[in-house]
Amino acid sequence: MYTNDKPDSDDLFQEIVLQLWKSYPGFKGDSKVSTWMYRVSLNVAITRLQKSKRRPDNFRLERYDHNISEEHGDRIDIEYDNELQRALNMLNKFDKALVMLYLDEKSYKEMSEIMGISESNIGVKINRIKSRLKEILNP
Repeated sequence: MYTNDKPDSDDLFQEIVLQLWKSYPGFKGDSKVSTWMYRVSLNVAITRLQKSKRRPDNFRLERYDHNISEEHGDRIDIEYDNELQRALNMLNKFDKALVMLYLDEKSYKEMSEIMGISESNIGVKINRIKSRLKEILNP
């Protein structure tokens, strides 16, 4: 959800693995390892997204048909319908993170630990996000 193509996705994955490696000695064991990994990964993805928005000199080359097929077989992310992807891109980074956790079938408890908000607040936010996506997709 935080990248537009495979090379960006690969770069982000490397950044996440590096940050996990560097920060592992500081892991205190107060939560499950998977919760800690999600939190680190999410922070790296959001930080990278913020940095890329601050650099106006960067630009994306659009995909043009050069008779080169793009391989999707080794991608681990879910491919969304273009319309749904545009709707998700209209959400703020916090809401996108909640959608990602929801789609990864995390419990409200796990989501609250990762996001740092209460379980009841998670439920409210998920319902609001669903309503917002319905509004965007069905004007």
